[in-house]
Amino acid sequence: MPNPWDIGSAKLLESLGFLALATTSGGFAASLGRPDGSVSRDEAITHGEAVASAVNVPVSADLENGFADDPDGVAATIALALGAGLAGCSVEDFSKNADNPIYDIGLARDRVAAAAEVAHRGPVHLVLTARAENLIRGRPDLDDTIARLQAYQEAGADVLFAPGLVDLDDIRRVVSSVDRPVNVLVRPDDPTVSELAEVGVARISVGSAFAWAALAGLVEAAQELLGPGTYGYWERSAVGRAAVRSAIAPA
Repeated sequence: MPNPWDIGSAKLLESLGFLALATTSGGFAASLGRPDGSVSRDEAITHGEAVASAVNVPVSADLENGFADDPDGVAATIALALGAGLAGCSVEDFSKNADNPIYDIGLARDRVAAAAEVAHRGPVHLVLTARAENLIRGRPDLDDTIARLQAYQEAGADVLFAPGLVDLDDIRRVVSSVDRPVNVLVRPDDPTVSELAEVGVARISVGSAFAWAALAGLVEAAQELLGPGTYGYWERSAVGRAAVRSAIAPA
């Protein structure tokens, strides 16, 4: 489930054959000229709705920490996600508080429970992904990660996600410790897609990596123009131009 950062990248990824997409908070923020974590709830919901409306595959939204500390605030965010026509969303236990970056497990569980109650109570079952963030927030404790994922499962999460899982044995242990599908964020030198599938991983995502890769292409082209003053980027751009034309061609 790759992560587009705007409507154009979403349409392109859909045309390449992906069956589901998810927004990326970092990639979307970069498209606005901002750092990750600086997008408001209304902006994230509007962005998710625009992406979901532009494609014919399910779209899940990265809703960071639900844009609230308290369970009621998280529930209100999930209600907005449902109204935006999203198929799913993620809520993380990162508090954005430098002194205490991870919510207490009791509060974190209550936040997931509040989100799940809204996500599942109506005719549309919004797929709720609960994220345990400690591995990438300076608290590399796998036992705590597993305990949190188990608590989020009991609270009603549909998918479990712990960014920062890298070692295949650790991933296998997480998968075997829960009864919900597990998502893995893939990074350099991580196990391959087939290796992850073999240990039971149900879903992978790329976070903001595709957005950074696209921006890297822009940087390289700009540096070529500013430096040697040549135009080799035109040859590389042909692939992108053809892909976009194919993605937006009338049916």
